[in-house]
Amino acid sequence: MQAPRILTIILAGGTGGRLGALTDHRAKPAMPVAGSYRLIDVPLSNLHNSGLADVWIVEQYQPKSLNDHLVSGRPWDLDRTNGGLRVLPPYQGGEGEGFAEGNADALYRQADYIREYDPDLILVLSADHLYRLDYRDVLDTHERTKAALTLVTTKIRNNPSDHGVVQVEDGVVTGFDYKPEKPKSDLVAAEIFLYDAKVLLQALDDLMEKDGRLEDYGDQLIPHLVQTEKVAEHRLDGYWRDMGTPRSYHQGHMDLIDGRGLNFDDPRWPILSAAPRRLPGFAGEGARVSSSLLAPGSRVEGSVRRSVLGPGSLVEAGAEVENCVILGDVRIRSGAKLRNAIVDAGAVIGGGTELDGAELDPDAAVVVVGADGAVEKPSSPSQG
Repeated sequence: MQAPRILTIILAGGTGGRLGALTDHRAKPAMPVAGSYRLIDVPLSNLHNSGLADVWIVEQYQPKSLNDHLVSGRPWDLDRTNGGLRVLPPYQGGEGEGFAEGNADALYRQADYIREYDPDLILVLSADHLYRLDYRDVLDTHERTKAALTLVTTKIRNNPSDHGVVQVEDGVVTGFDYKPEKPKSDLVAAEIFLYDAKVLLQALDDLMEKDGRLEDYGDQLIPHLVQTEKVAEHRLDGYWRDMGTPRSYHQGHMDLIDGRGLNFDDPRWPILSAAPRRLPGFAGEGARVSSSLLAPGSRVEGSVRRSVLGPGSLVEAGAEVENCVILGDVRIRSGAKLRNAIVDAGAVIGGGTELDGAELDPDAAVVVVGADGAVEKPSSPSQG
């Protein structure tokens, strides 16, 4: 039996508005994670480790921040003569021109390119989650169940209403509610979808003809397929976290520090990246560092506890940092005290600053400090 022709499409064009100031100047998939990585490294590494090498990335918002990281796709072995990485920005001229109004619309605007490529299956991924998954296992489920769509699900502890909530009977998806006020279960879509290509393209055409527009997958596409086709479930039992809000982004890093999060350093399943070429993190003679990750080029002269320091960041002698995620090239001056905060790249924290995100916003338990040093409270809490 001939292996199916699989095309992967990573949807990386959203504005990431829930992350506030952190995505004012970068695409959400370009957000730093674990000090030396970017969020998009996770799906790209899962693809590399799964042996899937035909990857398209649909861009829209702040594409330069993402393209600077992707370059030619070399870290993930995607710089190939045939296949490999293909970046799809918005365009003018021809069918599908303009800006997409949601992820389903983004797929519809690439329909002509998809037909030209002529895949059997289309794997559609988001680029703002932490998880490990061999996509070949999803393919096995899809082929075994003879489904038109295989939807990867996972159980979460808090706020399933932030996601697409799924009902399943005997491995078949029987119901799908997109961000419902009163979720029927804690089982949610992990935003990993394996479609029969012909079914997907026909569904997009039918919905466009019926409704005149397409938005996010959960508004029309997935409910339509659940009603009209066989949709199978593939359960992801391991770690999964949506990194789309400050609280979840912060908690994902705390999970990593505590050993409960995604393992970035498993030689059997490496997370690959275009890592910064800088000296290893440095702790000075009087520094106090515990349970922390120090990215290349970072320097600690003060106190850092249970935190992540990005490349080029400096914590001066007499400064204290605890339960924080510090992005690249941040300066924390002597006498500053930071707790439960995310500090954007390039910020300078003055010596008299005392900030505890858990006190400023008990619901979110974390605050964002923008690149200009301004404190921004998250608009809402996130799933745990």
